[in-house]
Amino acid sequence: MDARTDQAAKDKVLELLKDARIAMMATRGEGGVMHARPMGTNHAEFDGELWFLTDLSSEKVAEIEADPEVLLTYADPAKQNYVSISGRGQVLRDRATIEAQWFEAARTWFPKGKDDPNLAVIKVDVQLAEYWDSPSSTLLYAYGYLKAVTTGERPKGGEHETVSFS
Repeated sequence: MDARTDQAAKDKVLELLKDARIAMMATRGEGGVMHARPMGTNHAEFDGELWFLTDLSSEKVAEIEADPEVLLTYADPAKQNYVSISGRGQVLRDRATIEAQWFEAARTWFPKGKDDPNLAVIKVDVQLAEYWDSPSSTLLYAYGYLKAVTTGERPKGGEHETVSFS
């Protein structure tokens, strides 16, 4: 798999992520079983790292500390945009990082606020991203269907790239 490393490719990943608020975060649990759950992404800035608030008692904390490999997936079916991110997770407990990543809407999940002693931050260092950016208009979809029926060939599926952040 050839991965792009240029800034334009990295910017494209950022563009696809900027409106995606929820990721499915997969970690490796007991016995090597993959376990995924929805996580709200803090997109304050993206510089090759993604940030998530978490409760220290959650399973994912122990899973990341045992095996830091993390898979994040984002989907925007309305726009036909999809992103898969492989990275290394790290659980951070220091108050300065928690303060920097806190946003008031997170109080929904953490009613005690940023001073909650069970609050931590998961930082994911992005290593590899893969994205699919497909045409989403009804007209293009109809054209693709018509092409498949009449020619037996698939239409061009849109843009697909693998991007290395390492």
